[in-house]
Amino acid sequence: MIIKKKDVNKILTIFLLTHIVLWTVIPSISNNNLPLDTLEALAWGNDMQLGYEKHPPLSAWFLELFYQIFGSQDWAYYFLSQLFVVTSFIIIFKFSEDFFQNRIHSLISVLLLEGIYFYNFTTPEFNVNVCQLPFWALSVLYAWKGCKDNKTIDWLLFGIFAAIGILSKYLFIYLLIAMDVFFAYAFFKKKFNYKSFISLIPFVLILLPHLIWLTENDYI
Repeated sequence: MIIKKKDVNKILTIFLLTHIVLWTVIPSISNNNLPLDTLEALAWGNDMQLGYEKHPPLSAWFLELFYQIFGSQDWAYYFLSQLFVVTSFIIIFKFSEDFFQNRIHSLISVLLLEGIYFYNFTTPEFNVNVCQLPFWALSVLYAWKGCKDNKTIDWLLFGIFAAIGILSKYLFIYLLIAMDVFFAYAFFKKKFNYKSFISLIPFVLILLPHLIWLTENDYI
């Protein structure tokens, strides 16, 4: 089968819709209860805080939002999880479009991800790992665009999504450390872009309330 460029959007749309439907309906039918991580974060969400003793707060906030809308309907939380996964796929498609300059290669990039365990079988359990996925992709996308185009808006968006990523899962810092290694390499090669420091403004402002909470709670 030869994929034509004009058919890429149609194939991508069918793929994304199929993914959402399958990974929402199947666990809704087959599971007797919601996964443990999801239940735990739902319990946290009842008491909206700037942090919790085990994880940063964002996953609990999203679950509480869906609870306020859908109540105790299990399918809604499987659906929420797939929204995060599919959003990541769309971001990666847009990033690879810019990277490869070939929409068929971009489509293949997304289809290959579907074959990875962490984008299929584990995704019905909405937890910090699923919560961080779109922000991981967005951080990489806007760091790339910032380095390439050097637009202020791209650096600001990089800072915003990097901070939200940390509010999803603390180990998000691994991605940012890897990026810092790249920036350090650029500095020593005298190719460092000082405009990238703009990203620190929204990054610090968004994280500040959580950092204050951590300090007040002895970094529990």
